[in-house]
Amino acid sequence: MASESSEREDFSLSGPLHLTSVEWESAHHQRSVAASLVQGVYILERDRQEKRQGSQALAPPWWEFFHFQLLHHLVDDADRSIFGAVYEFKPPASCCNHSLDGSPRYVIAFRGTLTKPDSLSRDLELDLHLIRNGLHRTSRFEIAMQAVRNIVASVGDSNVWLSGHSLGSGLAMLAGKTMAKTGIFLKSFLFNPPFFSAPIERIKDKKVKHGIRIASSVITAGLTLAMKPNRNHQRNRSEDPFAALSAWVPCLFVNPADHIGSEYIGYFEHRKKMEEIGAGAIERLATQNSIGGLLMNAMGKESEPPLHLIPSASLTVNLTPSQEFKQAHGIHQWWRPDLHLKSKLYKYK
Repeated sequence: MASESSEREDFSLSGPLHLTSVEWESAHHQRSVAASLVQGVYILERDRQEKRQGSQALAPPWWEFFHFQLLHHLVDDADRSIFGAVYEFKPPASCCNHSLDGSPRYVIAFRGTLTKPDSLSRDLELDLHLIRNGLHRTSRFEIAMQAVRNIVASVGDSNVWLSGHSLGSGLAMLAGKTMAKTGIFLKSFLFNPPFFSAPIERIKDKKVKHGIRIASSVITAGLTLAMKPNRNHQRNRSEDPFAALSAWVPCLFVNPADHIGSEYIGYFEHRKKMEEIGAGAIERLATQNSIGGLLMNAMGKESEPPLHLIPSASLTVNLTPSQEFKQAHGIHQWWRPDLHLKSKLYKYK
């Protein structure tokens, strides 16, 4: 009898079998395929750990069902675990009867933390780097970034997707941000992306929650002004690095019951409310800085802009009730056909 974990790894038991024909301009279909390709990376690593090869391997159906081929996988140089994959879309001739508009040519996908002995130690080490805003200094990111640059250099950016879950969405976000700084905007699907801050979104009282957010914005904006006394604060758009990133609009997928990423809901909604009450200038300073980063700078320690702070996004919230945190943070939820979703576009002004 198959274990629960192997059932969740088996595409025929847990995959989106309902997507027999993909409509590439459908947001639901795009999300489902992108999430399945991330799951393919998880199962590639599980196949490696369990020594499942050939007909015993469970990973291939997660991409072959959608007519993708595995070009190569990305291997961490520290523990030799598979953390990413580069897929190429190879539709059969029969697919030409359907529109391929909106389909990618390549997808680069990254898995999150695997709680299995063979990879857990390295994954947790990277989780700590993510919390400390140091993911950009890791060799895993360097390997991921090189893969992204190689694909974009060979085919351009118009039909390359990035996709990641949890820690993997942190890698995808950092790669997307890095490319966006050079004027290349990759379509990105970020599932359960981590947002490290006080869990304000979990406060039930809306007035208290809104008050805390306003106070935090005022403090952060004040520190930002105090830290940069010699700058002209009415910088034009070309001098504002946050504004320069605003044309990149990644697709974020979060669950309110997932405390790791649910703060994105309040982050974007609060920005909108601050604009409505005439405090947009304060929020534009606050939204691109963290108090921790500002204090590090005050102590003379250079720090990168916080990874989780982004100017624009298409935010999709899964309002379907989750029974437990594991379900709320899991990748499987994102290809279910019966989700109650709420989506909103946020553009930095």
